[in-house]
Amino acid sequence: MKYTFSLAIHGGAGTISRDQMTPEKEQAYHAALRQVLEAGHDVLRQGGAALDAVEVAVRLLEDSPLFNAGRGAVFTHDGRHEMDAAIMDGRDRSAGAVAGVRNLQNPISVARLIMEKSDHVLLAWPGAEDFAREHNLPTQPDEYFFTQHRHDQLQEALESGGIHLDHSESKKAPQPKKMGTVGAVARDQHGNLAAATSTGGMTNKHYSRIGDSPIIGAGTFADNRTCAISCTGSGEYFMRAVAAYDVACLMEYRGLSLSEACRVVVHEKLAPVGGEGGLIAVDAAGNLALPFNSSGMYRGSITSESPLFTAIYEDK
Repeated sequence: MKYTFSLAIHGGAGTISRDQMTPEKEQAYHAALRQVLEAGHDVLRQGGAALDAVEVAVRLLEDSPLFNAGRGAVFTHDGRHEMDAAIMDGRDRSAGAVAGVRNLQNPISVARLIMEKSDHVLLAWPGAEDFAREHNLPTQPDEYFFTQHRHDQLQEALESGGIHLDHSESKKAPQPKKMGTVGAVARDQHGNLAAATSTGGMTNKHYSRIGDSPIIGAGTFADNRTCAISCTGSGEYFMRAVAAYDVACLMEYRGLSLSEACRVVVHEKLAPVGGEGGLIAVDAAGNLALPFNSSGMYRGSITSESPLFTAIYEDK
């Protein structure tokens, strides 16, 4: 089936375990996902570009304290926040990305600015922040990014000496295990694809670690000829597998469908080597795939022909 337009989003793979998920918390996650889908849907329904839709969606996810990106970013070892993001346009495979940025309200918009207003793809640390400020993108003080449950996670990580792949469960702050990233993929009415991904990284991370999210081909990829992908999970494994690009390659060179290519990457390539997580994907016809091999994945979708859908666990 060919869809006029399609949109899928994720709020990270690895979810709060069912015994720790309260009805109120579950309702809050579903409400946040619905708000994001409705905003992206409005862009696409009015004939807007896929690139605009994924940026709008990810900006809203960054603005929510529920997800590990933007305002909800986890703490680093030194009690700060370092954020990564990437965006890619399937029309010409142009891309922009940022890594290790602090105090920028919406890293995904900085990534798009890099794509459209510079000769580069990836900028990092103070240089990326300077670039954003020169273009008058909004910044926020450290207090804006403070959330109590993220701070509790850092304190437990410091006590245990652990570095948690995004936000491991804890007694003080029950949170999704291991993974936290947000992303969006879309096909617009003109047949163009786009992908965007943003993350706050790992709790208690050292040494300016960068994951797969801002790495084009690993955590983010878009090509009108095949698909648009946004990944979430154990970033080191997704980088080693070049996971997002691998889905596109399986479609282009082996002729696999979107759903089959995603299944191969998530369940046959990543899972056997410990690459826990998932991805969201859309192909040139607007078909969607949202596979994961983790305990769950905050996710949702909407198309021109199907209603809004949100889910957290395997059984919705």
